[in-house]
Amino acid sequence: MINRRMLLGAGAIALMASGAIAQEVTLRLHQFLPAQSAVPRDVLTVWADNVERDSGGRIKIDRFPSMQLGGTPPELMDQAIDGVADVIWTVVGYTPGRFPSTEVFELPFMVTDTHAASAAYWQLFERHMKDTEFKDVHVLGTWVHGPGVFHTADPVEGPEDLRGMKIRGASRMVNTMLEGLGAAPVGMPVPSVPEALSKGVIDGATLPWEVSGELKVAELVEYHTEFEGAAPYVLAFILAMNKDVYAGLPADLQAVIDRSSGLEFSIFAGITHAAADAPSRQIAVDQDNVITTISAEDGAANWLPLVAPIYAAWVAEMAEKGIDGQALIDEARALMADYKPAD
Repeated sequence: MINRRMLLGAGAIALMASGAIAQEVTLRLHQFLPAQSAVPRDVLTVWADNVERDSGGRIKIDRFPSMQLGGTPPELMDQAIDGVADVIWTVVGYTPGRFPSTEVFELPFMVTDTHAASAAYWQLFERHMKDTEFKDVHVLGTWVHGPGVFHTADPVEGPEDLRGMKIRGASRMVNTMLEGLGAAPVGMPVPSVPEALSKGVIDGATLPWEVSGELKVAELVEYHTEFEGAAPYVLAFILAMNKDVYAGLPADLQAVIDRSSGLEFSIFAGITHAAADAPSRQIAVDQDNVITTISAEDGAANWLPLVAPIYAAWVAEMAEKGIDGQALIDEARALMADYKPAD
């Protein structure tokens, strides 16, 4: 079981009786959410704890939440490249246009199963992105969050209700989707959402349920619109390490990092990230907020046609960058369809 393996870590080295092996490496893990948020608590801490245990104490990972090392969330990728941090977790879309192939998973109504998408993302990364778009970092994990949700001050029961609304979007592709639905997209990192909602700077936000609980969104808006079947959007995430720091580790410590990273970790991260949706959704239920659920049939009939042209436009944009966008779409869909959960 992936969850059991990730949560318990690898055994023998971590259980060495001596406990006297000298610490050799300290890594700084930097990210943008508070430490108690779901992903830092349930994904990043698990990864870091496993690495520390598996190294027998030779690797120590200092965790810096909420941008404590300075900078802003869109700067995290450069911090990993420049060595400001050794390991970072970030939304890839915070640097729009820089890692274009990852946008295949952010196309509207592309992803139905978060677990399958996270697995497909890692496989596409290894095949097409490792030595191109991400050549300047050592990538440890790739995943997507659970289905995107609209959290709004006024009800949204159909796409026409979004027209003219100022809606926070988390990435270039989400903003493009919002434009296709008639909304006015406002780009901002997730930590800025509560203040923007409370001050009326935006009328709503696109967020997965998971992070809405940490941001107390259910106290700031009354209406939430979720989707069955294909999600209107998901975001692509990455856990990445400074390339030189990884290369400078002894081979056995590189192996420690590798054992806690890669495809299996990416699937675990996607599963765990999505599992955090339910508790936050319950907060909105307990608040007596109004939750509208768009059926898969309604989404396909009334929402998807408005944003379907985004696919052709994206393929054309990718062609200008020398990327076969349609091939990426087809490959991502095939990998997601072929995904089989672990027993």
